[in-house]
Amino acid sequence: MNKNRALLAIIVVAAVIAFFALGLQRYLSLEYFQSQRGAIEALVAAHPLRAGLLFFAAYVAVTGLSLPGAAILTLVAGAIFGLLWGTVIVSFASTLGATLAFLASRFLLRDWVQQKFGDRLRTVNEGVAREGGFYLFALRLVPVFPFFAVNLLMGLTPMRTWTYCWVSQLGMFAGTVVYVYAGTQLGEFRISAGLIGAFVLLGLFPLLAKKMLDALKARKVYAGWKKPARFDRNLVVIGAGAAGLVSAYIAAAVKAKVTLVEKHRMGGDCLNTGCVPSKALIKSAKLAATMRRASHYGLKDSSADFDFAEVMERVQRVIRDIEPHDSVERYTRLGVECLEGEANITSPWSVEIRTAAGKQTLTTRGIVIAAGARPLVPPIPGIDEVGALTSDTVWNLRELPKRLVVLGGGPIGCELTQCFARLGAQVTQVEMLPRLMVREDPEISAVVETRFRDEGIRVLTGHQAQRFALENGEKALYCEAGGQSVRIAFDAVLCAVGRVANTSGYGLDALGIPVTKARTVEVNEFMQTKYPNILACGDVAGPYQFTHTAAHTAWYAAVNGLFGSLGKFRADFSVIPWATFTDPEVARVGLNETEAGDRNIPYEVTIYGIDDLDRAIADGNAHGLVKVLTVPGRDRILGATIVGEHAGDLITELVLAMKHGIGLNKILGTIHIYPTLAEASKYVAGNWKRAHAPKRLLEWVERFHAWRRG
Repeated sequence: MNKNRALLAIIVVAAVIAFFALGLQRYLSLEYFQSQRGAIEALVAAHPLRAGLLFFAAYVAVTGLSLPGAAILTLVAGAIFGLLWGTVIVSFASTLGATLAFLASRFLLRDWVQQKFGDRLRTVNEGVAREGGFYLFALRLVPVFPFFAVNLLMGLTPMRTWTYCWVSQLGMFAGTVVYVYAGTQLGEFRISAGLIGAFVLLGLFPLLAKKMLDALKARKVYAGWKKPARFDRNLVVIGAGAAGLVSAYIAAAVKAKVTLVEKHRMGGDCLNTGCVPSKALIKSAKLAATMRRASHYGLKDSSADFDFAEVMERVQRVIRDIEPHDSVERYTRLGVECLEGEANITSPWSVEIRTAAGKQTLTTRGIVIAAGARPLVPPIPGIDEVGALTSDTVWNLRELPKRLVVLGGGPIGCELTQCFARLGAQVTQVEMLPRLMVREDPEISAVVETRFRDEGIRVLTGHQAQRFALENGEKALYCEAGGQSVRIAFDAVLCAVGRVANTSGYGLDALGIPVTKARTVEVNEFMQTKYPNILACGDVAGPYQFTHTAAHTAWYAAVNGLFGSLGKFRADFSVIPWATFTDPEVARVGLNETEAGDRNIPYEVTIYGIDDLDRAIADGNAHGLVKVLTVPGRDRILGATIVGEHAGDLITELVLAMKHGIGLNKILGTIHIYPTLAEASKYVAGNWKRAHAPKRLLEWVERFHAWRRG
């Protein structure tokens, strides 16, 4: 810190200390002004200009130093100067004081804060650069944070001083008028109808201001669009995957008129190419692997005699068995109009739908975008020539590839890698990062990777795919690893490097609805897009791409789309679980050690090894662990990871605990059936309890028992 900064910091700190040390806060109370009312009025009457300037200076000093008392001074301004001059004085004094606090914060702290936390503040800085004036206006008009906090925090951002000044002046004006008016009713310092009305207005002002702010923002957004006089539908939902089905179901359940548009197949990816077929394949592959381990269970060696085509046909049967749950017939019975066709949003209130029968345009109060996502195929040279499979197209296989390369070490890649290996393919899994399942802690990834290698899977981490080639009729992948070129021959390649949201083809560009850097539709905390009546949910909006989070966000999109004018609900992402259905399964909720360390969140770790669990031993699945992060010294759960048999089911108890603030002590005090895998949660809670046993108390108890023995 240079000399100028140090000097200013000393002056500010000294002034604040002197304010409290000298007890000057007693002068900023209604009681004091009531007791001195006569003298104050006499001073104002005799020297109105001098009194006004002194009051102005005092107000600037209080707000500039972020001292408590600005609200009291505003009321007093109305009481002694009246509505007009009280408003003028307070409006300009508050803006000047706020700007001084803003500049002091910027001068003293901004460089240090940006240098130390610049990466984490990048999103904030970009938001301020893009729409900082509007954000500030919203904070001034609807005071979510105390004004002094806004002054100090905004000083740390790149907002221009002039912008901060005039937006503050404008944004605080309405509130200033309300407070000064309340002060005029305090002039007599007695209860009156006007006083009661003023305080009622004070209570209602934030709500009214928020409504006004929403209306102003909506007017700006909808400028240039003509709103229909009446509407054909309450809601039109684009996409009939998990998110779209839930949105339509909710709308029909509350008796709204809703149309669901799907251009491909009802049920979306989850039913047709994702969760359902992959879990059906996992079951068949696991059964084959278990049969090969028959001797482990005291049985004679056995092997599964199967035809790969029949296994894949079983997958399709499973899809057909579940299909009625997501069918047009079912949703039609529920009250949803289901249309097969392509939707195009032509205005904030209209959707054009192209079906086999022709085109129709529906006007609608609200639109929910649930267009889902698709597999990402990276632009690796030669990939088109070798014909890459994806999680969408792999289900068309009826002949098992002898040599399969799987690109990607995430959940989809790992699940399908193990399935094909267990069904007899020679699988090479290629991941450019140092380990598989990089979102999990290293030791969790290691458990899965070790199992893969034990099952004969060739796992190549730290390998960057460079190009594909057809060489003498043989397909080959060339990778770079440690500066060396690695050639991998294969018969088929499965690309599982992630999924990208479907954001084109239905009118986003024409309406100017932006997408994020992650290539998802940009939504706010209410799942609303740029247009409040157009919402997005599920994979197309993120931030998670799971079926259960798609359903979760769909609830908010549907409810806010139907009832947003009355009140909105913020989407809650505080407790999000997920699982990877490898063998062993990996399930997680909340933080793991890697994330807690990256975010500098203090934590304690408690681990229980499932190899010690009676039921796991009896089942021949004594492997894996339960790992729980808690607040230091407390039993409140920050996150949990389970790796082992049925981890996706076992994690639910810890999800419930996190969601409802249940600590490990209460889990330990809950009866769990013996012998079950669910006891793992009780035992990890027991390990936490032993680590936090009151040692001093136990020493005294030991002495007490010794005394009792005589």
